[in-house]
Amino acid sequence: MPTAKEIRASGAAPLVEMKNISIAFGGIKAVDDVSVDLYPGEVVGLLGHNGAGKSTLIKVLSGAYQKDEGEIFINGQQVEITNPRDARANNIETIYQTLALADNLDADSNLFLGRELVTPLGLVDDAAMEAECRNIMGRLNPNFQKFNEPVSALSGGQRQSVAIARAVYFNARILIMDEPTAALGPHETQMVADLIQQLKAQGIGIFLIDHDVHSVMELCDRASVMKNGQLVGTVDIADVTDDDLLSMIILGKNPTEGAEG
Repeated sequence: MPTAKEIRASGAAPLVEMKNISIAFGGIKAVDDVSVDLYPGEVVGLLGHNGAGKSTLIKVLSGAYQKDEGEIFINGQQVEITNPRDARANNIETIYQTLALADNLDADSNLFLGRELVTPLGLVDDAAMEAECRNIMGRLNPNFQKFNEPVSALSGGQRQSVAIARAVYFNARILIMDEPTAALGPHETQMVADLIQQLKAQGIGIFLIDHDVHSVMELCDRASVMKNGQLVGTVDIADVTDDDLLSMIILGKNPTEGAEG
């Protein structure tokens, strides 16, 4: 499969294109004329201090907020996303930091929460749900074995894999991940990194919101940095250093501008 960079170079339509997005709260622009895009099999990191606007921007895509201005395109087609249902209809799924898992239920019950499989008699089909859960977890995280334990008993990385499995099972093509490795140890962080590689191989595009420059350098293909509601710039990770990204976040300075000028 071609890399995300090759797909971008081919002139293919982005999986997602957010153009000139603005949104204000109480007269203050939280996001001011920002454009970002995402290609199949690519991870784009969204970086910036608290209040930079990155979470607000992505909540416009997830349907949690409605934009005041701008356009959203999915696979080259303009779409209106006014609520989370619209986002789902466009195969956009969000994995929040809290993961939104029901702690007292096991993995397959969480996978199908609110969308349970039923028998012809209308009863919840536990066997079918467990079989489907084993199937998708076998693809995503072959080491996962705790199918019959409540997710409260799982490690952070295992919980993350259940949340990712739920999104992928319901045909997400565009995944929004909010600080997926926050509060995880090195082994767990590696597990999530492996999951992300699997998703990329399936052509899924990921917007990854993070504060941690090192995570973005390791997990992402590109990074879009925001400051005070505006886009500082979007850079290829291969072309920048940790310090370049920090300079973008803190000083609002794009390292590529000097090179091009």
